[in-house]
Order: sequence, then structure tokens, then C-alpha cells
Amino acid sequence: MNKKIMQTLEFDKVKQMLTQHIVTKLGEEHILQLTPLNDFEKIEEHLIETRDAFHVLRLRGGIPIPVLENIKPHMKRIEIGATLNGVELAQVGRVLRTVTELQRFFEELREIDIELERLYDWNDKMIALPELSKEIRIAIDEDGRVTDEASPALKGVRQSIKRSEQGIKEQLDNILRGGSSKYLSDTIVTMRNDRYVIPVKSEYRGQFGGVVHDQSASGQTVFVEPRQVVELNNKLRQHQIAERQEIERILAVLSNELDPFRQEILQNAFVLGKLDFINAKALFGKTIKGIVPALSQDKEVCLKQARHPLIAPEKVVANDIIIGKDYQAIVITGPNTGGKTITLKTLGLLQLMGQAGLPIPAHEDSMIGVFSEVYADIGDEQSIEQNLSTFSSHMTNIVDILKHLDENSLVLFDELGAGTDPQEGAALAISILDQVGQTGSYVMATTHYPELKVYGYNRAGTINASMEFDVDTLSPTYRLLIGIPGRSNAFEISKRLGLSQEIIEQSKQIIDGESQDLNEMISDLENQRKMTETEYLEMRHHVDESESLHQDLKEAYEVFFEEREKELNKAKIKANEIIEEAEKKAEDLIKDIRQMQLRSNTSSNVKEHELIDVKSQLSGLKHDEQHLTKNKVLQKAKDKKTFKVGDDVLVETFGQRGTLISKTGNKEWQVQLGILKMKVSEDNMTLLAPEKEPTMRMTIKSDGGGSRQSVKTQLDLRGKRYEEAVAEVDQYIDAALLAGYPQVTIVHGRGTGAIKNGVHDYLKNNSRVKKYEYAPANQGGDGATIVSF
Repeated sequence: MNKKIMQTLEFDKVKQMLTQHIVTKLGEEHILQLTPLNDFEKIEEHLIETRDAFHVLRLRGGIPIPVLENIKPHMKRIEIGATLNGVELAQVGRVLRTVTELQRFFEELREIDIELERLYDWNDKMIALPELSKEIRIAIDEDGRVTDEASPALKGVRQSIKRSEQGIKEQLDNILRGGSSKYLSDTIVTMRNDRYVIPVKSEYRGQFGGVVHDQSASGQTVFVEPRQVVELNNKLRQHQIAERQEIERILAVLSNELDPFRQEILQNAFVLGKLDFINAKALFGKTIKGIVPALSQDKEVCLKQARHPLIAPEKVVANDIIIGKDYQAIVITGPNTGGKTITLKTLGLLQLMGQAGLPIPAHEDSMIGVFSEVYADIGDEQSIEQNLSTFSSHMTNIVDILKHLDENSLVLFDELGAGTDPQEGAALAISILDQVGQTGSYVMATTHYPELKVYGYNRAGTINASMEFDVDTLSPTYRLLIGIPGRSNAFEISKRLGLSQEIIEQSKQIIDGESQDLNEMISDLENQRKMTETEYLEMRHHVDESESLHQDLKEAYEVFFEEREKELNKAKIKANEIIEEAEKKAEDLIKDIRQMQLRSNTSSNVKEHELIDVKSQLSGLKHDEQHLTKNKVLQKAKDKKTFKVGDDVLVETFGQRGTLISKTGNKEWQVQLGILKMKVSEDNMTLLAPEKEPTMRMTIKSDGGGSRQSVKTQLDLRGKRYEEAVAEVDQYIDAALLAGYPQVTIVHGRGTGAIKNGVHDYLKNNSRVKKYEYAPANQGGDGATIVSF
């Protein structure tokens, strides 16, 4: 984009508003380089990034980027072998820590399936250096000070410094509190030339021996280092030199360790600046109540309730600005101070903002085009130095614009043809608009000339527009009316201000017929607009009624299918009950057959696997009800049961089991909770199955027929053949059920898995088995199965 349009439309002021939301120095560099683009794909990428940032801002309050300095100069110094100081290393370390924190932040967004089209890509471009970051964090604190943990030698020398300082202070404190204090100007310890001294009256300077380092401005006080602390000060100085040398060594080591990772660190800094810039765009958009516009490949512009971003929100008037689909030229007519120029600037500035990837202050579903250039001739650009008149200045600018126009340009003309004879100015304006139209450029122009009203009415691809004026209040409303040219309100205003009707009528007779016809045409168009608005509101009412009726029908349709599913479910449940009853009878028959088989002491009559096959076929007759659990409405209806006296319930408020004693209200019961009785609402209770009191031991007849033995809670099948194992499981399950065991353990081993699979197939088809699962690792793992009845 040409630099002149940036100045004319004040794009730099928008950048200044954006800068207020930047927190990193590299983010500021992105803003300095910000300019509108004319590459469709790049603009689309930048707008998608802004949309992603809006999404993160809504969900997490924005991207958590701290204040970061520009570390590019630091990396340049590393490249030439220089050593960074503590502050510079701390700034590099802060960048490395931020990379790790942001990668963790985006990983959390990924885990909860937050869809972002571009930000994840930027996050993937950052390279974490955790070891280097940790080393800097341990050695350098946030303020750039080298910590005691940087090296054992540094820690040791700092401890020596503390001991030396303590010894010096003790010696000097003895002097301050002793009999020699009368020779002192003040009882304080101070520093001169990095050595501890005391203030001594000038006439007693030789009283303490040692070295005189300084004297006061009046000469009455000298600062003396007593002889008893000279050696201590010398040792302190040596420790301080050792400390400085160790710090320099540590800084050099850390600087050298950064060198192999210079490119990675620079890339991280660039990405952090980019993310800061993207986040700032979202924060800026929130401030101006903006949106991310859609992008039109056909250069169609549809700005809904567009507002100028540099006008205070309480003063700005929103307007719909549409150009490019049905017309490529808009001619706005009307009086001064009506808002024509602001409308031009709003179109141009929002177009520049959108092509720069920024959010724009407009309503949702707004759309911008992509123009190679935006040109504008706005305001009084008279040049005193060139001695040009207002007309000459405008015309010089327009000539330059016409030289560079193409079919991908957007042109904004303010007061086209003004500053000269009205007839000549109007003719020039019409010719200029024709030239722009032949080029194929899009244009919005403002003018006072009535001739251009007719031009906008007659030319194809051109439409009239005006700024609304309220005759009752004698003030503009700043609303843009597309399709209606502006008309003079002089007669109405004069009448309201008290001008006599006779003068107004005489003026109407003087005005030429063509102008009168034009005003009548405009008046007719205004009436048509009002009629159209009325018809639109009436049609909108009918559409709303139709949508309401459609919604009612849709809900009734859904209820119908839900009810149908309920009835089908009832039928399936009834069928399953019949099948379960038949299955129980079949179980009894099979048990009788097995008992006969045992009494006959032979296995040749009925095979165990044949019995299992019969039970499997019976179980297979059930209907599948699992799909019903996916329907929340049906599931709630299925779970709803009738309460009656004696039922066991779970009181959800207290998490306690209780028994219903009596009904005390419409949906209220008296419940026995242990030794307590209380009233509970049905909404806070869930029906429970009655508790069983299992008998843990029983006796059965053995094959020998004479002795009785107890049933164990564990069955060991290891070493058995397949058919023998399955038959033994069947008998054992029956015995365990009769014994009343709540659960048992079947040890089948791992082996080839044949016996394990046979046991699981049997358990799967046994209606008495509630669930089965492998035993814990310390009880056999997958070599044993725990069965719950």
C-alpha cells in the first residue's frame, strides 16, 4: 500500500492503539512492520490467527505471555564471542522459561480439544531447551544477580565475605561503644573507597592510627580506617576480588553454553513476539468491540454497522456500507457536516485494517475485499510552498491517482470537482467517475453537485447515497442511506426558522424546473423507501411466525419418535421377560438331566458342551437394549420407578441406605435411617434391591453318595482337560449359588488360554453371573477370574 493512504486515513493511530496491548519488545517490532497486504492467502492466514486469538481470549483470557526484552542484540554478542552480563542472561532465561510455559499451555488446549487453525502451528515452531533454561534459572535470579548456587566456589567466597564483614563491624562497634568514642564526630560506620571507616574529629586523626581515606567538606571530620581493621579490610577486599572473578567465570561459561543454541533461541524469541502480536490483536478487537471479517475473492465489501475506530464509542454512529456486488460506485450527496467524509474514511480505514489482518469495528457477518491499492483524495491539501489553490491541489492529486489505477483499486473522492465553477466542476466530476468506471476500479465519492445525483441514478453499476438529515431537529443523524440521493432541505429549514411562506413560495418558483423535478424524484424515492421498510417489517413478522410454527412441528416430530421408541422398548422388555422365564425353566431341566447323569455315573449320555450350547442358544433369543441407554430421555423414563412401603432406598442427601415406612405427602415419605426417622422427598431417593444375607457354607452329595463336604470359595482347574474343566465349572457355580456366596474365584492358569476362554464363554452366557474380571496381580492376575453373582 502507498504511504500516503496510511497518513490520509490515519492508519498509524490504529497501530498506536494496538501497541497498548503489546508486552514484549519483539511484539513491538511486529507492529512497526505491520502494513496492509494485497495477497489473498496471506491476509486470510493473518485473519485466521486473529480469530484463533479471539477464541483463546474467550476461553482462557488470552495467551499468557510475560514482559520480555529484545534478546536479538544479546545473541549477536554471543556470536562474536562476548560474555553476557547477569541481566542479559536473566532476560534470555526468561525467554526460555516462557517457551516451556506456553508449550504446556497449548498442550492443555489440545487435550481438551480446543480447535485452533494456526496457533498450534506457531507453538510447534518453538524449541524447548529445558536443561539450558534450568541451568540459567539456578545460576541467575530474575534481577540478573548471580546466585550462591551458581558454583560451590562462589558460595564459599561469599560466606568468607560475610565473616570478614562481621569481624570488621565487631571491631568498629567496640570503638564506637568504648572510651574512644569521644574522639568521633558521629557513632556510625561508613564506607570510603570500598573500605569500612569511622568519622573522627580532625584534631584526633592520629588517635586510632591506620589510614585516613577522606574528610568532610568543612574539614572538621576525617574518615579513618583504624589500624586494627586494616588487615581485616585487606582480607575482605581479597574475597571481593575473588567473588568478582568467580562471577565473571560463571557468566563466561553460561554465555559459551548459549552459543550452540543461538538460532533456536532467536527462533523462540521471534515466535514469542509473533504470539504476543496475535494476542494483542485479539485484545485490541475486544477494546473496539470488533470482529474478524470474512474475506471476499470477488472484492465484495459488506460492512454491517461499521464504526470508525478513532471516534469515541459514545459518539460514533454505525452505518452499513456495501459496495462491489450490485454496484462498484457510490455517489454520496448532501450538505456539509453530515458525516460524508467520515463515511469515506470508515470504508477506507476498515478495509486497510482488514487487509492488515486486524479485527474491525463492525457486526458479525461483515466482509471485506482484497484491493491492490487504496487511493484517497480527502480534505484540503493546499500547498502554500507550491502556490497551488485548493482546486489545483485536489486536481494534482486526482491526476496522480488516475495514472496508477487498475481494476483492483479502491478510490475515495471527497468533494469531487469542488473549488471551481459549479458547472465546470460537475462536468469534471462526471468525467472522472466515468474514467474510473472504465478502469474497473471501485469508487466512493462525495459531492455537492445536483448533476451527480442524476449521474448516480442513470449510470449502470452506480448508486446514489446520502447522509440523513432530521428536519425536525435541524441536525444531521449521520446515518448513511444507500439508494437515496441527498436533497436540499433549505426550504424546510427556513420555514421552521420563521421565514415567511410568501418568500419560500417565490423561491420555489425561481428554482429551475430541472432542480424541482430532481427534488420531487428524491422525495418520491424517500417515500418508496419508507413503504419498503414497512413491508419488510410486515414480512419479517410473517417469517418469525413461520419459524415458530416450524419449530413447534419439529419438536412434535421428535416427541412422536421418542414415544414410538418407548413403546418398542416396552415390547422388547416384555419379550425378554418371557424369554428369561423360559430360560429359567430350561436351566431347571438341564440341572435335572445333569443329576441323572451323575447318578448313572457315566458321561456318555449327555456332553457338557452340548448343555452349554443349549443355554447359549436360549440366551441369544434376547433383544439388544443397549441402544436405549444412548437416549437420555428414554433412560430417564426407564429409571423412574414407583415407591412403596418397605422398599429399600438410597437417601442421596446423606448417602445412607434406608427403608420406606409411610407416605406423608404427595412426593414425600417417612424413611427409617438406622435409629433415625425422617421425611425425605422422592427426588432425593433411589430404589435399591433388598439386601441378601448369604449362608457361607453348605453340604452336597458327593459322587460316592454317602459323605458331605463344604463348598470352597475357590475352584482350581489347572491341569484339567477342556470338557472336564467346563463341566466342573458348571457344577461348581451351581453349588456356590446354593451356598449363597456373593463371589468366588476360578483359577484356570494362563497356559494356551483354552480353559480360560472356555470359562469366560460359560460365565458370559450364565444369567446368574453379574460380572467377572481378572484377579488382582497379587492374587493371580490373568491366571484367575473373580466371579460376582
